[in-house]
Amino acid sequence: MTTTTSPKGTLVQSDAPAPEGRGQRPVGRRALLGGGLATLLAAGGTAGWAANRYLVDHVEVTNASTQQSTAIEAVQAAASGTTTATSYSSDTATIGISKVVTGSGTDQVTYFVADITVSDATIVKSAFANDEFGTNIIAYPSVIAEQAGAVLAINGDYYGFRDTGIEIRNGVIYRDAGARQGLAFYKDGSMKLYDETATNAKTLLAQGVWQTLSFGPGIVAGGKVVLGIEDVEVDTNFGNHSIQGQQPRTGIGWIGENHLLFVAVDGRSAGYSRGVTMTEFAEIFVGLGAQVAYNLDGGGSTAMIFNGNLVNNPLGKGQERGTSDILYVAG
Repeated sequence: MTTTTSPKGTLVQSDAPAPEGRGQRPVGRRALLGGGLATLLAAGGTAGWAANRYLVDHVEVTNASTQQSTAIEAVQAAASGTTTATSYSSDTATIGISKVVTGSGTDQVTYFVADITVSDATIVKSAFANDEFGTNIIAYPSVIAEQAGAVLAINGDYYGFRDTGIEIRNGVIYRDAGARQGLAFYKDGSMKLYDETATNAKTLLAQGVWQTLSFGPGIVAGGKVVLGIEDVEVDTNFGNHSIQGQQPRTGIGWIGENHLLFVAVDGRSAGYSRGVTMTEFAEIFVGLGAQVAYNLDGGGSTAMIFNGNLVNNPLGKGQERGTSDILYVAG
């Protein structure tokens, strides 16, 4: 294993441990909530509403990928790419993955960076758990990635745990309920932060938006750390935890046209990785040259999948948590 040192830390070849728990029922927020709410369900009223809202699958769209196929412009399937333990190269995409370790002891931070260049923005896609759009539908990121034929994937915004936000995926509108700061990735390869409450999904689609993500906050704009991000609360709905403090985190960054970064920071694991604050997360992206960066769902959901393997080590346990969606690079 080769090791090089940089001002940001030590770059180490990824070991890419295989994910555990395939074939088992995915662990997700609804599983964590389930015990308490299920106990109260018989009482009816508020408890019954909460169980229905957060535990029961509500499928709005089935076979989502079939619907999306009509929106994908003519991008020819890539020839078989060349894959190593930490890289992928084809006619349409190049990917390089690095493991970065900074600090030591209880202050150690471990994170993984995927540097991605694609020939066309539509090669960066989204996929839903079970190929269904709705609330509380979950699967392991590795399973979603396998079904989608992804070379590289990260967990998305966990849209299924909320019923607000603007969700455009692979050029198709799935939800139009603006509530927070969103991220828009355009067909021309550009990326922008935007205010969901100041526009709507049809307008964004007409402007050439290919993907939107609704979690946040935006952490880098104009190549600089966004001020005030330590105080932002994304959600206050039942079962959500604060995103502040030192946490595992997933994010996406934009360096230039069709040049992206996926970053997964592990955390809550003493001696391996403590996690990072929102500002520290933003500083990682700035150090990598990002002009724009956006925070996605993190904590136990943080996952990076490459060539079918779990790259990072969620919560130091090597176990994925079920989620509703992934963002991925097609082969």
